[in-house]
Amino acid sequence: MATTATLLDTPFKKEVFEGLSAFPKYLSSKYFYDKKGDRLFQDIMAMPEYYLTGCEFQILSTYTEAIGELFRDRENGLDLIELGPGDGKKTKVLLKYMAENNFNFVYKPIDISENAVEMLSENLANEMPALTVDAEVGEYFEVLERLKGFNKRKKVIMVLGSNIGNLKHPKAIEFLTKLKDAMLPDDLLFMGFDQKKNPQTILDAYNDKAGITAAFNKNVLIRINRELGGNFQVEKFKHWEMYNPETGTAKSFLVATEAMQVSIEKLGLTVNFEQWETVHTEISQKYDDKIVQWLAEQSGLEIETSFTDEKGYYKNYAFRKV
Repeated sequence: MATTATLLDTPFKKEVFEGLSAFPKYLSSKYFYDKKGDRLFQDIMAMPEYYLTGCEFQILSTYTEAIGELFRDRENGLDLIELGPGDGKKTKVLLKYMAENNFNFVYKPIDISENAVEMLSENLANEMPALTVDAEVGEYFEVLERLKGFNKRKKVIMVLGSNIGNLKHPKAIEFLTKLKDAMLPDDLLFMGFDQKKNPQTILDAYNDKAGITAAFNKNVLIRINRELGGNFQVEKFKHWEMYNPETGTAKSFLVATEAMQVSIEKLGLTVNFEQWETVHTEISQKYDDKIVQWLAEQSGLEIETSFTDEKGYYKNYAFRKV
């Protein structure tokens, strides 16, 4: 007979088991991403309501030279390590500048989605064949240990898209501290932080009328059905978004519209839902300079400079190790 240990032999299985056995229930947003999830996220980034991508693209396009020269090391070159590059649309602005201006560098994109890594590697091979790309599939926390091995020359660790916002502050400090521990004094961390703004603007970005964000959240249930033998009736869950302007936290939930029992064969698990019971799927934290300064101080980092878009909706900060 299979034991719980043998049933939970992958992080996906383990985290789904833990999240759906907990009260209140939760699932991690990192499991939204598979081929379908990646496509849905591309659709989200193209939505007019989803301002984050456009704002960061504007920053990287406006300040390409300033950011590129901040990264440059004329003596030994550098390793540009990007966590969670997705389709690389924004990064390509910088890569193009660096490739055309005699930067000696290797670009290392690291993403949890194997599909995203493959597509980005193929695109870059076609668009910038001279570029040296060393891609890797992995989770951020796993990869951080290996980053310490990049110690022969300057490295720039880049995290765009306000991915830090998926972590609550204590976890964000843990993440930033691990990044700091992997850095040498000349290294840089370049990271995007979505800023606090009109609460309605934020709510609209995560609760589009077309229902793309809802489909993105529900994709985790579809994955459980397909990969773990679940029998979720996905249409019986409603996506719900809330934003608390006091804490700067946007939260996503899937809400059961009726009482039901769900079985997940490969976990040997039966999950009972009350009507209107929630599954917490995602947070997206919003920031201001004071919060970013505090996070940096708690993590042993200092802000070197920052760049913002014309509306002041979004900021990219460059940090060094203290």
